[in-house]
Amino acid sequence: MTEPLDISFLGLGVMGSQMARHLGEAGHRLTIYNRSAARADAWQAAHPGLATRVAASPAEAAQGADAVITCVGNDDDLADVVLGPNGVFSSLRRGAMFIDHTTVSARIARQIAVEGRDKELLCVDAPVTGGQSGAEAGTLSIMCGGSQAAIEAARPILAAYAKRVVHVGKSGAGQTAKMANQMCIAGAIAGLSEAIRFAQAAHLDLDTLFEAISGGAAQSWQMDNRFHTMAKDEFDFGFAVDWMRKDLGLALDEARGLGASVPVTALVDQFYADVQALGGGRQDTSALIRRLPRRGGR
Repeated sequence: MTEPLDISFLGLGVMGSQMARHLGEAGHRLTIYNRSAARADAWQAAHPGLATRVAASPAEAAQGADAVITCVGNDDDLADVVLGPNGVFSSLRRGAMFIDHTTVSARIARQIAVEGRDKELLCVDAPVTGGQSGAEAGTLSIMCGGSQAAIEAARPILAAYAKRVVHVGKSGAGQTAKMANQMCIAGAIAGLSEAIRFAQAAHLDLDTLFEAISGGAAQSWQMDNRFHTMAKDEFDFGFAVDWMRKDLGLALDEARGLGASVPVTALVDQFYADVQALGGGRQDTSALIRRLPRRGGR
C-alpha cells in the first residue's frame, strides 16, 4: 500500500462516491465535499469513519491537502469548483497534486493545467471508463493527460480504484481520449440495437443468437453486458443518455476544431436526442434501442 496521504475528494455522485470510498478504505486521510451538503452528509453516514472531515467549500477542502480530486458535472461546474474565488486553487499549497475525473472539454483541462503550473501544482486530467460497476469494484480504466512527473505521482492514488492507468499525452489528451472512447461506445450500442431488433423481426431465438455471435468478431462489452437487457427493454443501469449526449457534444465540438470527420458520431448523437424526446434521458445509454420499433420475435 502507498503511504497514506491527505486527500480531498470533491463530487460524490454515482462515480465519485465510490472512488472516495476506495480512497478511504485504502487508508488515506480523506476530506469530502459536495455542492449539495446533504449528499456529503449521507455519504459520511453510509461510510462511518472513512472521512476525517466534511468541508464546507472547495477552498476549505483543499487546505492542507496533498492531493485534491474532482468528479463533477461539466466545464462550468469544474471551473467554479477549481478556479472560482472560493475554489480549490485559491488555497491548494504549492507542489500539491490536482486530479480531475470529470468528463469535460480539452480546453478547460488545458486551462486548469496552465493555472496549476503557475502554482507549481501537478495537474492530471484523468477521465474514467468502466461505468458504475467499475467504480464500485475499483476496476476503472483511466486515461491521463499531463506531465510524466504528474502521472507518476498520481498512480499510487489512482490504484485504489483503477485496474488500468494509461498516460496518453500532454494536458488535455486525457479528455480527447475519453471523447474517442465515447464515440466507440455510441457506435457499438447503435449497431447492437439494430441487430437485436433485426433478430426479433426475423423470429430468431435471442439466447441462441447470443451464443452464436458473442464469441466472435461481433463481441463487445456492450454485447456481453447489455444484449439481454436491451432485448427485454430494461434500461435501469449506469450511465445515462443525458450524460452521453453531453460527452458526444464535447467530441463533436473537438472534431470541428480539428477538422475531423465524425459522421457516425453525429448521427448517433441525434439518435440519442430521439431517446430524450421519448423521455429516456435518465435511462442507461442502451436505451438507444427504444427508437427502433419492435417487430415480431420475443
